[in-house]
Amino acid sequence: MNIKLLKGLSEVVDDYDLFIFDLWGVIHNGITPYSDAVECLILLRAQKSCEIIFLSNAARLSRSISAHLTSLGIKENIYDKLLTSGDVTANIISSRAKEENPLTRPKYFHIGPERAQPTLDACGGKEVALEDAELVICTGFFREEEEKVDDYTELLKTVLAHKLPMICANPDIIINRGGKTIPCPGGIAALYEKMGGTVERFGKPYPAIYDCVFAQHTTIARSRAVMIGDSLSTDIRGARQANIDSIWIGGGIHAKDLNMGQNGQLDPDKVQEVAKQAGECPKAILPWLHW
Repeated sequence: MNIKLLKGLSEVVDDYDLFIFDLWGVIHNGITPYSDAVECLILLRAQKSCEIIFLSNAARLSRSISAHLTSLGIKENIYDKLLTSGDVTANIISSRAKEENPLTRPKYFHIGPERAQPTLDACGGKEVALEDAELVICTGFFREEEEKVDDYTELLKTVLAHKLPMICANPDIIINRGGKTIPCPGGIAALYEKMGGTVERFGKPYPAIYDCVFAQHTTIARSRAVMIGDSLSTDIRGARQANIDSIWIGGGIHAKDLNMGQNGQLDPDKVQEVAKQAGECPKAILPWLHW
C-alpha cells in the first residue's frame, strides 16, 4: 500500500474529468467554509473543463443543502450538481411504493428532527404511530445536541418487537460541527442492527448514491472520476466499492488519528497505518483541500 502525499489538488487535476467532493470536513465544518477549499474549487472551475459534484450524506434534500451552502458563501456557480443521501432515500422509497402499489402510500414511523420533513414528504409515504407502521425511517436524532445513541435503546426494543425494517437516510456515525462532535443516524442504525433489526442504508459508502452519479454522467468513465473526502469508512470506502480513485483529506474526521500537525504535516508511516487499520487504500492524501 502506497498512499501518495500531495502538495495540492493541482498535481492530479489532469488525471480526472469528474471530481466528486464530500462537503462536511472537506468544504466546510458545518458552520464556516474552508477558504482554501473554496479557492481550490474556483481554480478548478477556471482552469479545467470538468464536472464538479458535491456528494453529501445529509438526510435532507439537496435544495436545502444548496441553500445552506449559499448562506455560507459557497455559490452554485462553482459546482455542477449536489446529491444527498436524503435525495436517494426519497427517490428509492417513492419508486418502490409506485412499483408495489401506486394507490398505497407506505406507512412509516419517523426517528429524527422536524427539519427532515421535506425528505419525508418526498418519500411519498404517510407518517403514523409506531404500532401502525410498516417501516421506520431514521433521519437523525430528535435532539442531536442533547442525546446519545444509547438513549434510543428502549425505543428500538419496541421497534424490534414490531419486526419493522429500518431505512437509514444518513449512514454517518458522527460528524464534527465547528469542533464539536455530533452523533448521526448511522449510530442509531448500527445499534438497531446489533439488537437484531434489519437496516437498509442509503448514502456513502453504499452503491446507490454512486450509481445515481454515474447514471447522470454516462460519458465519463469511472477511471476518470475521483472522490475527495475525509472519512475512510464512507468517502474512501465508497469510492473503492464504486471502482473509482479517491483522495483522502487528512484534516477532517481522522486528524487526531493521524496526529496531523497544525501546519498540515503528515507522517507517511502514520498515514499508511491508519488507512490499513480501516482496510482502505486511497490513491493519495492532502492535509486539507487546497490547490
